[in-house]
Amino acid sequence: MNEKIKVTLPGNISKEVDIETTTLEIIGTGKKAGQPLAAIVNGEIVELYRRLKADSNIVPINITDRIGYSIYARSISYMFVLAAHEVFKDASVVIDHAINNEIYGEIFCDREIDEKDILKIKEKMIEIVKSDDIIERVKVRKEEAEAIFKSYGANDKLSLLKNALDYEYVNLYKCRGMYDYFYGPMVPSTGYLELFDVMFMKPGFIIMLPEKKEIDKLPPFRHLPKLRSVYKETKKWAKILEVSNLGTINEKIETGKIKDVILVAEALHEKKISQIADSIYEHRDKLKVVLIAGPSSSGKTTFSNRLSIQLKVLGLEPHNIEADNYFVDRAHTPLKQNGEPDFESIKAVDVELLNEHLTELLKGNEIENPKYNFITGQREASGEKYKMTDKSILIVEGIHALNEELTPTIPKESKYKIYVSALTQLNLDNHNSMYVSDVRTLRRMIRDNRSRGNDAETTLIGWPSVREGEEKNIFPYQEEADIMFNSTIIYEMSVLKKYAEPLLKEIKSDSPAFTEATRILKLLRFFQDLDEKYIPQNSIIREFIGGSCFE
Repeated sequence: MNEKIKVTLPGNISKEVDIETTTLEIIGTGKKAGQPLAAIVNGEIVELYRRLKADSNIVPINITDRIGYSIYARSISYMFVLAAHEVFKDASVVIDHAINNEIYGEIFCDREIDEKDILKIKEKMIEIVKSDDIIERVKVRKEEAEAIFKSYGANDKLSLLKNALDYEYVNLYKCRGMYDYFYGPMVPSTGYLELFDVMFMKPGFIIMLPEKKEIDKLPPFRHLPKLRSVYKETKKWAKILEVSNLGTINEKIETGKIKDVILVAEALHEKKISQIADSIYEHRDKLKVVLIAGPSSSGKTTFSNRLSIQLKVLGLEPHNIEADNYFVDRAHTPLKQNGEPDFESIKAVDVELLNEHLTELLKGNEIENPKYNFITGQREASGEKYKMTDKSILIVEGIHALNEELTPTIPKESKYKIYVSALTQLNLDNHNSMYVSDVRTLRRMIRDNRSRGNDAETTLIGWPSVREGEEKNIFPYQEEADIMFNSTIIYEMSVLKKYAEPLLKEIKSDSPAFTEATRILKLLRFFQDLDEKYIPQNSIIREFIGGSCFE
């Protein structure tokens, strides 16, 4: 008689099954949109073909979940790599970055890729979906993995294995006779990957994924020229720094060459901020209000301070206005559908008073700066009065700053809009990009623990709500910016690691944040520790780890 184990599903549904039963056999999923792609088993994210060896709590994951969406995206990327190699035998595919439901990458071979080439790859992908090939997880010794990737000429994988994967065994994926390393689970087979599109975007390609909320259809392509431009700039910076992936930066840490990377990366930030200040100065006759927006923990405060210094160098007199000081009294804060206060709604801001003050200042009149008391939930008089001079320029920082509804009475020609975001500069290797928001998650976790006493669990549990507010109030307006600034620094995950790890390890296995904490801890294991002694006091990273000259 087979040994039995107990499995528990959502809704507290329990049953006994044979040991070694797969998660897929228990869930009984199909392959259509909305069906489970993977599962969380006892807090660990696993493939559906994982065999259970002990009593297990099972939570199915589908594409509407952030984890499920990343599994779908990762699996589609693998399928693209497979198809590209079958169409072009010696091609090298680089998965560069993701923007919402799009994955951008490039193909390198003995000639330039064109639209017809991408169409051939798309047709091959459709063929692979129809053949429903198994995506097999294979555990091999590290030496065997190195031999496989050496035979492929995959130097990026070899660098990752040498400098980041300090394990005796490595989990690879195998499909259609080709091995690859991917960080994170895959769907069981290619038949799960029906919904996608691929298009040519010179010099590379874009893979279109389903909508996160309307999972049965693909959204229209969005041009996003400014956001794409800042990604190109970020790629250029990485080339200047001679850092192509995580393996190379770990190597620079080990060999003591990281000091130059830090100093040049910080200099690139300073040069960009200086260029933004120059642009504002050139149009100083018209520009009187600089509006700065960005998502949580993007480094807006440090950026604003550094921009102010550069404007002072040019002879201007910047005056900072925090939109948060114009919050309505808490009793009048709009509510979300669940009844909780919606502090991220534009209706939580007293837009009328803000515009009244801006208008009066631009007329040359004096105002008293308000001060919001976050303890009492009321706006108070600060006693601080301000009046502009002919050299003054106003800097307004707030999440709604790019939304015209925040400053409707101020002429557009008087405003200069800046979008600050932390767009990940570093990928693990050619096929493994990181979550764009992981850097911001760690920044916020470390800062809130240091300055507010919040634990990591609080940050992780609240993060989905933060992201929901950003999707609604910030990201739709990012293309309204006159210029974008990427606040991420290529080496920073190696610095954040030592601050984040102890906080994440405090999260218990029964916490709703445990699965995400485990995922991030596994990610951080790839990174070598980096001491912050060479990081300047005005660095954006200092806003989060401490030691900032602006505190």
